Amino acid sequence: MTATSARSDRPGSSCCIPWQRYQSGIPGEHGPMTSNLLQALRVLAIGFLTAFAGGAPAATEAPDVLVKRTVEEVLQAIQQTPERAALHRIAEQKVLPNFDFREMTRLAVGTNWRKASPEQQAALEGGFRKLLVNVYTTALTKSGQKGGGRTLEVKPAAAKGDETVVKTVIKEPDGQRVAIDYRMASRDGGWKVYDVVVEGVSLVTSYRSSFESEVSKGGVDGLIKAL
Repeated sequence: MTATSARSDRPGSSCCIPWQRYQSGIPGEHGPMTSNLLQALRVLAIGFLTAFAGGAPAATEAPDVLVKRTVEEVLQAIQQTPERAALHRIAEQKVLPNFDFREMTRLAVGTNWRKASPEQQAALEGGFRKLLVNVYTTALTKSGQKGGGRTLEVKPAAAKGDETVVKTVIKEPDGQRVAIDYRMASRDGGWKVYDVVVEGVSLVTSYRSSFESEVSKGGVDGLIKAL
């Protein structure tokens, strides 16, 4: 069984993130689960920026070593977050190339992905990518406003073929512990993220209910328009 087919029917939480609220890149306060997702995206995004801005290939390090090294550096640098426009450029140029957006989109769209034409699939991938750019940029911007004081725990990861899950725990200054898992797969000589799981809730699965609702109302083209 290939990595892709193994993931195609993976169960996920039925919890739904109100993704429309993030299209402007300005999320509101929608409860601790949403806040934790933003925390995960913030740490992940800046972490990969630190890791790859210097051009070091991801394949030279084990995924857990990579995450630990980069996020520890980020937790120190997070207080010096630049302005939003600069963060948007950073996300586009340095962070997002390390995500497997086609796989993320396929998982988020679910069974409707197979109903889409190649052109529609490309449009869905582009729309979802744009949506997450706004989410990441907002998360990075908010991180600079909240200050530092976070610590990181990374558990050893064991790759299964070309996939692995890097399990981490972020401890906030107030003592709150947030479990964040990064699902990664080996792609083109390096490791790429295809999902983030916060306290047991999958990011791509969280979007699935909203996407299914849009498809039921307006078909695949309706979802593309909404994105």
